Amino acid sequence: MNDLAPLLTPEGRALLDDVRGTAPADELAVATRLRREHPAELVSAALGQARLRQRAVAKFGAEDAERMFFTPNGVEQSTRASVAAYRALRLKSMGVTSVADLCCGIGGDAIALARAGIRVLAVDRDPLTAAAARANADALGLAGLIDVREADVTEVDTAPYDAVFVDPARRGGRGRIFDPEAYSPPLSWAVQAALKAPHAALKVAPGIPHEAVPAQAEAEWISDGGDVKEAVLWFGGTAPGAVRATLLPGPRTLLGRGLPDPEVRPVGRYLYEPDGAVVRAHLVAEVAQEVEGGLVDSTIAYVTSDALHPTPYATAYEITDQLPFNVKKLKALLRERGVGILTVKKRGSAVEPEELRRKALPKQHGPHSATVFLTRVAGAPTMLIGAPARAVTGAGPS
Repeated sequence: MNDLAPLLTPEGRALLDDVRGTAPADELAVATRLRREHPAELVSAALGQARLRQRAVAKFGAEDAERMFFTPNGVEQSTRASVAAYRALRLKSMGVTSVADLCCGIGGDAIALARAGIRVLAVDRDPLTAAAARANADALGLAGLIDVREADVTEVDTAPYDAVFVDPARRGGRGRIFDPEAYSPPLSWAVQAALKAPHAALKVAPGIPHEAVPAQAEAEWISDGGDVKEAVLWFGGTAPGAVRATLLPGPRTLLGRGLPDPEVRPVGRYLYEPDGAVVRAHLVAEVAQEVEGGLVDSTIAYVTSDALHPTPYATAYEITDQLPFNVKKLKALLRERGVGILTVKKRGSAVEPEELRRKALPKQHGPHSATVFLTRVAGAPTMLIGAPARAVTGAGPS
């Protein structure tokens, strides 16, 4: 599909309605039927778009996804709607009324900004991607707030706008790009564009090294439902050098306080698994202080405490057993406890959870469930067995 225009015609839109929700197993029969009355290329394009819309539901929700237009890369690389909405509201809280959205993709961030009442210039150099962004602004009734421009973002004058948002491409022909200077455009260019604007937000991969964060920026790591989605570098109206972890839904935000690394201590009654955004932001020490705990190992982001403390930034588990790593001993313990449902988590272990689950679960499954953590305790491979602590509201496993 190299041109969206045929799908935007009355015939194309009618076909999209006709193929909505088509299961993969039914595509051949549906295509055969529709090609009797419509051009084969248009039928193929409609079925392809239907597949993309089905994939996009996870990010945009069914109501929007069924009206929007996508490209394969657009579905893969676009921001989840909940994260984009959070970012847009944060910009609005800074007094931003207009944003230059550079590398806008199919328009997911522009949509969130416009729904927050912010005027958007959405720019992308790829003709098909820009066409999708324009079609999406129109499909969702936001064309009055979103001006889509097909252009090279490095040539766009952002001076008339309150803020700049840059979402560089982080995928190439060989997959994900981890070097920020290999982004398109490079992070260094995006930082210079940010420094020229009153406010700016740069979306980067959550694995960005902390030393690559510019001194002028605040760094924020965002998770949604326990899954780390992105990091954002904020400029203007924020505290340079500040670090935060934000958990959605909520939002709940943990600010870095510059604490030293927690001390290592023996495993207590409770184990806390910090949310992935907390770990990426290097704020495990802040969680440890909240729960009056320490680390099980100096290199592992598991916090242990003798007491149960409510925190949204970690999921708490009550530990019943601590054993050296040994599959036979684990299997015997699970059989004795009547465990039939086993959740395996790991940090600092090379063992594959699925493999351990297959080997350790008894053939005669019992009615109970358990969680086993494969980790290191004071440097030694260890198994910690327990279950979620009921009295703590956690952010969900990361």
